Amino acid sequence: MSTTEDRQLRARVDELREELNYHAKKYYVEDAPEISDYEYDRLFYELVHIEQEHPELDDPASPTHRVGGKASDRFEKVTHSVRMDSLTDVFSFEELEEFLSHVAERIPDAVYSVEPKIDGLSCALRYVDGVLVQAATRGDGTVGEDVTQNVRTIFDVPLTLPEPLSLTVRCEVYMPRAVFERLNRRRAEAGTALLANPRNAAAGSLRQLDPKVTASRALSVFVFNFQEGALYADGHAPVSHTETLDRLHELGFHTLEERIRTADRAAILAHIRHLGEARDSLAYDIHGVVIKLDRLADRVTMGEGTATPRWAVAYKFPPEQKITRLEDITVAVGRTGVLTPTAVLHPVRLAGTTVSRATLHNPDFICERDIRIGDFVTVQKAGDIIPEVVCTHPDRRTGDERPFRMPAVCPSCGEPVFREEDEAAVRCTNAACPAQLSRGIEHFASKDAMDIDGLGPQIVESLIREGLIHDAADLYRLRAADVAGMERMGEKSAANL
Repeated sequence: MSTTEDRQLRARVDELREELNYHAKKYYVEDAPEISDYEYDRLFYELVHIEQEHPELDDPASPTHRVGGKASDRFEKVTHSVRMDSLTDVFSFEELEEFLSHVAERIPDAVYSVEPKIDGLSCALRYVDGVLVQAATRGDGTVGEDVTQNVRTIFDVPLTLPEPLSLTVRCEVYMPRAVFERLNRRRAEAGTALLANPRNAAAGSLRQLDPKVTASRALSVFVFNFQEGALYADGHAPVSHTETLDRLHELGFHTLEERIRTADRAAILAHIRHLGEARDSLAYDIHGVVIKLDRLADRVTMGEGTATPRWAVAYKFPPEQKITRLEDITVAVGRTGVLTPTAVLHPVRLAGTTVSRATLHNPDFICERDIRIGDFVTVQKAGDIIPEVVCTHPDRRTGDERPFRMPAVCPSCGEPVFREEDEAAVRCTNAACPAQLSRGIEHFASKDAMDIDGLGPQIVESLIREGLIHDAADLYRLRAADVAGMERMGEKSAANL
């Protein structure tokens, strides 16, 4: 190859990489594609072909390494060279004061880094000579799973560093709120089950066997700790956690925001309050605040416990609660025939998602709490997942509120309902109830059962309404042509199902 041809080929490679990185970010991160999948694939495979034909032009930072990985049938185990410990949790300022006082006994002039605790999945990123060679989940702290191919798809993760350093950092992989909401909108439109919260969505996305699926989820990371290795080419050893994060930021890592360095206890408590009040305005979910000694030498002085370090704690926020109006109470029939009342709420942002419904469990729950239609109620998420009504606010009643009564007949089939004397549950007496059939098939198709991808509640109801299925066995007699004519379905969706 002549010098001119070589120069032209290198220029084309640079052009392709720049164009692919731009369009991949528009597609995966911003959800605003500017070219078709066909056009993107054409550019992508042109670059793949050149890199295969001319290995000397390959580069670890090439977009072919970011979203071009093959699907795996399993994750290899990785033993961490530095144990990835969890932290001791504290749930009140009193418990936090005990920790600070204990540290002060040994280190009177202690300085702390106070930073948000991102609600995601912890990973270790290992670089050799400036190149990302391995990413592993925390696992049990000692052994995790190799998710390198999937982590390569995350645009916040540099595939190469500007300097040939060998080091390991710890990061939190998370799903931004905007991405989570966009993903759930798409799932709702497709009739598939919604994801519970951004944390679960991030964990599930990172552990996809196909990296292309992970790439489509637009995950992000915050690097929050330097684990081992060299941060400087001249061998300089950092003296504080703040210095390590500042240096990692210089090297291209996405480091923690909203952190402070302080020796003042009042400032620590004030920053915790600030982060608690700012939770709704952040682009990502946090579920607490980490308070850790900033000077690395002080950490050595405090030492390590058997399972957690003695130089840091995590202040955990209590379950987020909001007040909203209970606009109605509806009753749904489950797959076992149990009638479950559900609160219809004025939509409110709660623990990472917009909540418009909350479980009311059973008639006794409603009666004990004197819950009425039209009440203002406090809601929270049980386990940060299931919205529930905590209490009512009788002092805000106007007199227009209405007591709720369970229906005497099933809202799905109209047959009588009954309640055993020793049970809280009210049940439908009709074994052929359409709602029971629908919930039963939804359960049959769920991830924990047969895991039939794409067969969500709306599709199931449509199949029943069209008379295409009468039990779970009928699913295996369906033909694509039968399904394609249904509302919101087409030939491709029917073929996939």
